[in-house]
Amino acid sequence: MDILLALIPAFTWGTLLLLSSYFGGKPHHQLIGMTIGALIFALGVFFIKAPELTPVIWVAGALSGVLWSVGQYNQFSSVTYLGVSRTVPISTGMQLFATTAFGVFAFGEWKTTTAVILGIIAIACILIGVIFTVKNDKSSEGNGEQHIRKGLGTLLVSTIGYVGYVIVIRWYNIDGWAVLLPQAIGMFAGAVVFTWKHKPYTRYAFRNIFTGVWWGIGNLGLLISLPRIGVATSFSLSQTGIILSTLGGIYLLGEKKSKRQMAYVIIGCVLIVVGGVMIGLTKE
Repeated sequence: MDILLALIPAFTWGTLLLLSSYFGGKPHHQLIGMTIGALIFALGVFFIKAPELTPVIWVAGALSGVLWSVGQYNQFSSVTYLGVSRTVPISTGMQLFATTAFGVFAFGEWKTTTAVILGIIAIACILIGVIFTVKNDKSSEGNGEQHIRKGLGTLLVSTIGYVGYVIVIRWYNIDGWAVLLPQAIGMFAGAVVFTWKHKPYTRYAFRNIFTGVWWGIGNLGLLISLPRIGVATSFSLSQTGIILSTLGGIYLLGEKKSKRQMAYVIIGCVLIVVGGVMIGLTKE
């Protein structure tokens, strides 16, 4: 059951950039609309569950939300340079490496020798899979190198925000139901800071409200699974939705790939699935 909870964000987040691309708008429209949707979702959950909110939950939750807004805004921005089918695999690889290392070394996850061996092999599979999904064939190498560099720099900042968003909640061991509202408020506050110069409140922002609700469903699954199976396992499983984003970017958004690149993508996706399954097996 805990593993299934961690797989909810794999589906919802795996389709998130596809939805935001479909609804349209620039990164500031997408971010503000998404955070409004996440806030609506969090308010609904709050009134249904009525969790107790302590000062620690308010502060840590809000900080987590602000860090998330850093991650999400920069991920939206990187799509401009790299496209969905390339942005998501690279972003996933960066996040997996950072969060897994933090979970293992800071929180002492993967306590047995078997878990460590499986975990290392799993992360290797996922990272190699990521490399395959972004690999160019010789005919396309050298094209858009400046865009790639900008995209990678943007994703590095995005990774810092995303990793912080997860680690803060795990560090204080906050209940997933309780943190939703403070976190959503922090997300919205961060989004306002990032977008206020752009006058983002247009029809594109309102279209993207649904992506916020969709994200909130996945976020709840992750937050509930974090204290149960740990950062390394829950976050790694949540990122296997990369397959949906990568293939969706190609087939639904029309991002072009050569036959050789498609072969790389398929190999990469298989490796990522294998790695995700092995990560799940590290749970004692």
